[in-house]
Amino acid sequence: MAHATLLQLVAILVLGILAQWIAWRIRIPSIVLLLAIGILSGPVWGWLNPDNLLGDLLLPTVSLSVAVILYEGGLNLRFRELQNIGGVFLRMITLGVAISWVVGAAAARYVLGFPWAIATLLGAILVVTGPTVIGPILRHLRLRGRLNALLKWEGIAVDPLGATLAVLVFTVIQADAIRSGLADAALGLGLTLGVGIIAGIAAASVLVLGLSRYLVPDSLHNPVSLMLMFAAFAVANSLQEESGLLAVTVMGITLANQNRVSIRHVVEFKETLTVLLISCLFIILAARLQPAELGGLGWGHVAFVAIVVVVARPASVLAATWGSMLTWKERCFLSWMAPRGIVAAAISSVFSAGLVTVGYPRATEIVPVVFLVVFVTVLLYGASAVPLARWLGIVQLDPQGILFVGAHPWARASAQALFEQGIPVFLVDTNPENVRDARMSGLPCLHGSALADETQEQIAYDGLGKMLAVTPNNEVNSLACLKYSEIFGRRDVYQLPFALSKEGRHEVVSPEHRGRLLFGRGLTFSGLDDLAGSHPRVKKTRLTAEFDYGAFQKEHGDSVVPLFVIDRYGFVHVRTVDDPARPDAGDLIISIVRDRSQAGPDSELPATGDTEV
Repeated sequence: MAHATLLQLVAILVLGILAQWIAWRIRIPSIVLLLAIGILSGPVWGWLNPDNLLGDLLLPTVSLSVAVILYEGGLNLRFRELQNIGGVFLRMITLGVAISWVVGAAAARYVLGFPWAIATLLGAILVVTGPTVIGPILRHLRLRGRLNALLKWEGIAVDPLGATLAVLVFTVIQADAIRSGLADAALGLGLTLGVGIIAGIAAASVLVLGLSRYLVPDSLHNPVSLMLMFAAFAVANSLQEESGLLAVTVMGITLANQNRVSIRHVVEFKETLTVLLISCLFIILAARLQPAELGGLGWGHVAFVAIVVVVARPASVLAATWGSMLTWKERCFLSWMAPRGIVAAAISSVFSAGLVTVGYPRATEIVPVVFLVVFVTVLLYGASAVPLARWLGIVQLDPQGILFVGAHPWARASAQALFEQGIPVFLVDTNPENVRDARMSGLPCLHGSALADETQEQIAYDGLGKMLAVTPNNEVNSLACLKYSEIFGRRDVYQLPFALSKEGRHEVVSPEHRGRLLFGRGLTFSGLDDLAGSHPRVKKTRLTAEFDYGAFQKEHGDSVVPLFVIDRYGFVHVRTVDDPARPDAGDLIISIVRDRSQAGPDSELPATGDTEV
């Protein structure tokens, strides 16, 4: 028996991570595969029975896992993101939630024929969205700032609110009389909000105090953070039922918006843990479905899902965004983005089990309906998000623009050459003179440290798909690559090669802690600075069938250093140590020209197709 249990637990983990990898390879939402594995393992094949496997630990494990997921979501929320969307956000989590609730409850009553009590509870459960689904979609799309921030904030903030709403409905259902139930609900709402907010802020304050005074060693930062999060969740729930989800969300938001200690490593740990939990939870929860429950799903349930998708969501968004600064295209996209995820699946299981225990009619139908909504919305929104965003023109897939960390003379000249070819660029520098000169050249530039969160949030990412760290400081370049790899991916973050130390050795950082090395071996900052001189010049050369890359090299020799290649399709290729990007006919080479004082006698003779910046 012990061996069988161990085999099942390991199989869940292996299948969950494998599903995540396959989903990444074939570019579909991972939840689709996770749900399919769970249904096949449980109700179809009967191989996995979570209730027998985990027993009484099942629902507490699910609750704690959801708490971790919401905590990790809260850690990624910054109040600065609400600067231009705060009013819309508040209306979406109040008016929008209310409309979604009412429409969902009415559909459950009149389409599915549920009693009003069950219909109201189901409507409350389905107001939550799926931040674990929206997050990957947003990272892939790179939507414009306010739309991205609005979807992210809504996805995370609505989950504890939806859970609280479901608790209040559950309280009313369990009450003997409606009057006393409503009174209990009003009191419960106040207690839930109060206990959740206080517990979350208190736990965050304790963690910040401990870290800021160096009372916790670095090796224990993540364990202590997790311990305090679990403590806040448990204490809040013991004081007021289901206030724990709000507590952990508030704790995460509080930590994300304080400036006393860095939480970067805490965030990274929680992101990894969240992936593991989601991979296992969806399989486990889907496996709990019964064959009879799945067999009972019919066209009425399909009609219910359709109402949730095409009526409830658009109505709530249109009402919440009426008169806002959002364009009709942004409002349209918002109306079509409300996938349900792990929170809806988890709380439906908890409340359904509670109502089944007291013998409430049709309580067992809640879970399969919620899972149907989760499956359909994830598949529908995941498959349609990219085409819809492309059709609306609110996103640029595979953007070719470049973020320059460093705005010194040769970086500005390179950015200028790209800009003149229609390639979006953005520069960041701590030197006010460099920033001023960049702006005078018509280049978008921001004064500040690229490593600061404030600077990162002010960058206009529209059209940007790559980051080049070209400062004279190797450590800053490496840290910038680490920081911006979360936005652009490790493939598209670059830095200059490392300089020689005083002992004559290269100061090398391991590949996992740096970006791809730019341009060529030995082309360090000082090397490029000496090569370009005080007045750097950049050459643009269009290759032809007659004047190919071999002829280009023969013509110029070492008088130019190729930096970028813009192919005939408009894609930008950055030359690196591991990928020199050999161009073909029709491609444009952007090169930096060796300073006249260092160039050979024939280096200034223009070749076919050459122009200078």
